[in-house]
Amino acid sequence: MTRRPGRKAPPSPLEQRDGVDPVCLRLPGGPDAEALAEGAVPGRPETVRAYLLERYATAIGPGRVEAMLADGRFVGEDGRPVGAATAYRAGAYIWFHRDFAPEVPVPFAIRVVHRDERIVVADKPHFLATTPRGRHITETAVARLRRDLALPRLSPAHRLDRLTAGLVLFVVRPEDRGTYQTLFRDRLVRKEYEAVAAHDPAVELPRTVRSRIVKEHGVLAAQEVPGPVNAESRIELLAHCGGLGRYRLLPATGRTHQLRVHMSGLGLPLLNDPLYPEIAPEPAEDDPRYYQRPLQLLARALEFTDPWTGRAVRFESARELAAWQDVAGVRPDSGRAV
Repeated sequence: MTRRPGRKAPPSPLEQRDGVDPVCLRLPGGPDAEALAEGAVPGRPETVRAYLLERYATAIGPGRVEAMLADGRFVGEDGRPVGAATAYRAGAYIWFHRDFAPEVPVPFAIRVVHRDERIVVADKPHFLATTPRGRHITETAVARLRRDLALPRLSPAHRLDRLTAGLVLFVVRPEDRGTYQTLFRDRLVRKEYEAVAAHDPAVELPRTVRSRIVKEHGVLAAQEVPGPVNAESRIELLAHCGGLGRYRLLPATGRTHQLRVHMSGLGLPLLNDPLYPEIAPEPAEDDPRYYQRPLQLLARALEFTDPWTGRAVRFESARELAAWQDVAGVRPDSGRAV
């Protein structure tokens, strides 16, 4: 969606649906779009319908676009439905709700660790995505929390992988989001993870791993490659039992799958990791076995100085990794990290 500098989209005339915002689409046009809007311009559709049919020919399909238009699913800035003959006006905004494919409910609850007027710190289970992406739309942490807490403008300040359990910081008001995102961007948040992997006494720990990690779009796994360092992780062994180790992982950077890549590179891939050291087949999400082998990675703690109060705060997950409980019987009454 292209926007001219200085112009923000007006408030959406559509409410959220199942905790998910409507799609906001700005009709494209040149810098003189408003001056030319009244007349026909070569190459520009004459109607909004024609533009939608062209833009969403593959993603939605012409038949579905026509049906959505007939049902009044596309609306303009005044909230009125876009009709088949509605004239194309460059720079105008259109909103609509996507069709949500049925999703398999993730059968684990989100726990709220902290809530105030500015932030919510949630303890996310394994298998639940942080934000809508791909086939996971309504079964995401942000959509669930918006519904459960009646906070429609809630948004994440950072992301946590779908397969990873633990703490995620959400911001209540959009105007505060940038302030908290800046903390993560400027590495002012101390993030502490725990993991379970094989124990190898030949691997000297603690140590700091530094490498270059790249993740190509459309490729499932990231990889370490030669070049300038862009990823740094501190790795410590907390305990070992029954051939498994419990590790504390302290990332100084936030590359995609960084901790998983670094542990695999040491010859200590995380237990139940479906991507590292190699991609493994997984059961379908509607197969009960899918939830029996959660990735043994937990975002244990977030620590930072709150930019509004000036107070140092630390939040901790109450979850425990299932594999470590099984082998060592640690804190059996605290609940597993699922």
